[in-house]
Amino acid sequence: MSVRERVSDHRKRLRMQGLRPIQIWVPDVRSAAFADEARRQSLAVAMADAQSDDQDFVEAVSTQIDKVTTGTSSHIALNHGASWTR
Repeated sequence: MSVRERVSDHRKRLRMQGLRPIQIWVPDVRSAAFADEARRQSLAVAMADAQSDDQDFVEAVSTQIDKVTTGTSSHIALNHGASWTR
């Protein structure tokens, strides 16, 4: 049996199992362009941490949710006027 026939048989068995072949494209992590973009995004995240209070908001909400799930509080007042009651 040739390689072509074995591959064909294998694909038929997979199709009989309800599977189908797909092709996906992923970034080439070995390329200089990928390294440059990863570096750019990493710097953007690092700068955002220094320039934003978003993380403070997330930590404040997380702390209050922890209190609710441990039973020390039954109501959370979130920043920006939203609220959540357990």
